[in-house]
Amino acid sequence: MAKLMTVVCNSAEPSSLYPTFVLSSSAVALGMKVILFFTPGSASALKKGVMEGIQGKGMPRLIDLVEAVQQLGARLLLCELALEAKDIKEDELRDGIEIVGATYYVGEIFDADLSFSF
Repeated sequence: MAKLMTVVCNSAEPSSLYPTFVLSSSAVALGMKVILFFTPGSASALKKGVMEGIQGKGMPRLIDLVEAVQQLGARLLLCELALEAKDIKEDELRDGIEIVGATYYVGEIFDADLSFSF
């Protein structure tokens, strides 16, 4: 059974998004199961078109990392509280985002081998 890594992303700032996706892309490349959980504070980054515009100095385009982790099977979960708290409609989100409650998330990562928060 593959090891599980989870990352909680708390901010839509590049300083939180980059480590979330750099570590996740490394983990999925190593064959780990990866689950990312986005809190309301990071929810705006999951809107269509947002990550396409983020390019950190000396860093890969963020969207390239996002697409890579999704193609390799990482799950991107958004806290359901973010929709109302941030006035986000489900159809505004990029493809592949699962909307879940915190209880569901905790149940999915209960036996995680690695856990990070940014």
